[in-house]
Amino acid sequence: MTSEECPVPLGAGPGQAEDYSSAHSDDIMEEAGPAGDDISLGSDLSTLVVPYPELAPVVFFCLKQTTCPRNWCIRMVSTSCTWFERISIMVILLNCVTLGMYQPCENIDCTSDRCQILQAFDAFIYIFFALEMVVKMVALGIFGQRCYLGDTWNRLDFFIVMAGMVEYSLDLQNINLSAIRTVRVLRPLKAINRVPSMRILVNLLLDTLPMLGNVLLLCFFVFFIFGIIGVQLWAGLLRNRCYTEENFTVSAGLTLPAPYYRPEEDDERPFICSLASENGIMSCTDVPARREGGRTCCLDKEDAAGEALGLCINWNQYYTRCHTGNTNPHKGAINFDNIVYAWIVIFQVITLEGWVEIMYYVMDAHSFYNFIYFILLIIVSTHTIYTFTTTYSTYH
Repeated sequence: MTSEECPVPLGAGPGQAEDYSSAHSDDIMEEAGPAGDDISLGSDLSTLVVPYPELAPVVFFCLKQTTCPRNWCIRMVSTSCTWFERISIMVILLNCVTLGMYQPCENIDCTSDRCQILQAFDAFIYIFFALEMVVKMVALGIFGQRCYLGDTWNRLDFFIVMAGMVEYSLDLQNINLSAIRTVRVLRPLKAINRVPSMRILVNLLLDTLPMLGNVLLLCFFVFFIFGIIGVQLWAGLLRNRCYTEENFTVSAGLTLPAPYYRPEEDDERPFICSLASENGIMSCTDVPARREGGRTCCLDKEDAAGEALGLCINWNQYYTRCHTGNTNPHKGAINFDNIVYAWIVIFQVITLEGWVEIMYYVMDAHSFYNFIYFILLIIVSTHTIYTFTTTYSTYH
């Protein structure tokens, strides 16, 4: 303490000043002593001399830093204690292995020895994580800026442990809630909190997410523009199918195989035709002949008697009218009937997965030159946005 903070009486010499300063300091320490002992009464704890100033002096209203249970816990979670962190990492790796070995289709009732062993390991891992959480709560405290729940990654660990507690509680009551079991997948994320370098990288990635708001806005703008174009040009066209004529009739005892031409029974890859008002590639005249048992059918419906000779009727020749039906490709998922479905198709196109098939559907129903739309979409979305994202992140 300086002479300005502890003034010396006037007329005192240098030696007297040192004696007065030391004596005054002793008085302050004596005053601080009782204040530190009366913790339960809410006295000033800032005057306490504690081994770990960065931690809370008292937790759970009674555990000081020098108290044996908390002192042990602080030593375990401190940076100087490497064996505890190594054990935690080993348990996390063991959890990754057990999760990879789990076979839900074969271990429904968990009657095999393998499933019971994995279940025992899972119980051990959960108990270790729960004890680890308790040790950290005792060492750091629960609520506060520098306490256990004050850290984001510790809150993730707390959520994982609490979800596991709910899971085991439901198992005891014979209630199966598979959604809670999926929380086990988050357990390997505990390794981020154990490896400082990995934690720095993850925090860096999370900090850069707000900077990408303009990039997301550009993506939405591209999706919106291309979605509107798709809806205006191709709404309802992917439902086009080849039907029979309206006045088509068949003889008694004969039935059409399907109301419209289907290349496959499940209609996953339909034959999409072009209406008379459009300029698509495919028309109903391009429907191939029907095949049964590896043979091409050649009979007309009037020649049904020839079926007794092992021949078959070529029903496909009667699907000559292109008409808009009720079904879109891939169980109705691929279409441009509204802006939402158009966004789904655009997202699939920019992933470069199955976009060629969608392009062929549109070209068959509307025009050959529709490939320009898909090429521009891929160039603008995939390459331009990626370049803009990289440049923007590097700039900031």
